[in-house]
Amino acid sequence: MAEPGRPSTTTAPAARAGVGRRVAGWAAAGSGLAGAVAVTVAIAAGPGPWLTGYVSEAGIADSDHAATYRIGILALAGSLLLLAAALPPGVRAAPALLAAGALFTAASGTVTCSAGCPLPPFERATVADLVHGGASIAATASVVFAMVALAVSGPAGRQVRRLAGGAATLSLPLCASVGLAMLVTGRGAVVGVLERLILALAVLWGLTTAIALARR
Repeated sequence: MAEPGRPSTTTAPAARAGVGRRVAGWAAAGSGLAGAVAVTVAIAAGPGPWLTGYVSEAGIADSDHAATYRIGILALAGSLLLLAAALPPGVRAAPALLAAGALFTAASGTVTCSAGCPLPPFERATVADLVHGGASIAATASVVFAMVALAVSGPAGRQVRRLAGGAATLSLPLCASVGLAMLVTGRGAVVGVLERLILALAVLWGLTTAIALARR
């Protein structure tokens, strides 16, 4: 029998795991916020305009703030991994999707595109452009699918499900609109604004979800 005031041997590991998940949640929020600030600074000071073109243009080799951009992207990738670690036991699919999103995000920050980040069908792209573009698209898709998975996951908890459901409801039509705009109009103001909306929504969802998990 456990001594009064001291957790039993069966509950102690669970308590430690809960503390670890809360720490991971706060770390995910901090890393996500730092990454978002770094990327925003790089975009604001980068060679391209604020709302047109691709966000990734801030990370091209000729940009004076390319290092800031890459550090921000890697911080966002770390935030996704920490968010996966903060999820409660019993949640399926979402941790793997967040881990995949982190991997693809890190790849998009490591493999930079050329000036203008050209993509087909309207522009001629290099291999690095295709790898970077593919990794960026895969990262976004993984995060959005993680939202969908959490929205229907009972063990995630009501607040996390509601945050994921709202974010997925907004993200899915935005992603479809970006895909259509890239095929119809190509690089420009429409794609630039839609891309920034999706990324801002994903970062906001990650921050609020991480804080919700940390405060459970």
